[in-house]
Amino acid sequence: MRLVVHAPDRLTAGSRSFRCTIGRNGVRDDKAEGDGATPAGQFALHRVIYRADRLSRPDTGLPAAALAEDLGWCDDANEPLYNQPVQLPFAGSHEVLWREDSVYDVIVVLGHNDSPPVPGKGSAIFMHVAQPDYGPTDGCIALALADLLEVLALCGPGDTIEINPGGAADAHRK
Repeated sequence: MRLVVHAPDRLTAGSRSFRCTIGRNGVRDDKAEGDGATPAGQFALHRVIYRADRLSRPDTGLPAAALAEDLGWCDDANEPLYNQPVQLPFAGSHEVLWREDSVYDVIVVLGHNDSPPVPGKGSAIFMHVAQPDYGPTDGCIALALADLLEVLALCGPGDTIEINPGGAADAHRK
């Protein structure tokens, strides 16, 4: 399955179309850490991490594992573990994945800047649950939980997501 994000607010999976949200600064070809943009390009869907205390394992062909309370993601370009999962506590700058809100109840790890990670080119680019108001993300792609679960049911090993600029997002391209 190839997922396609048509900025600023649609994701297609086969013949299905879903509302989504992207980074607050649109889609960029030259993604940089902290720029609030979603990277343009085609990326592998690596694996799913989910909150087992809130929902059961998503129906998907992708590898999936329960989220541990001590899992974080390094966003510190000066750390050797940049753009990789880390165990908390962690001294460098990082994102905490165990959140009080529902945004990270399901996380799809995307293959952005990971082979190998280039410091400063962006970290923690996920597909995850949208805020109820579909507010913009810091660079991820977000969908309603039911839609994300429906998309994941279509996905398996080797599948990708293509993120395209377009529509109103073109005004945000830098």
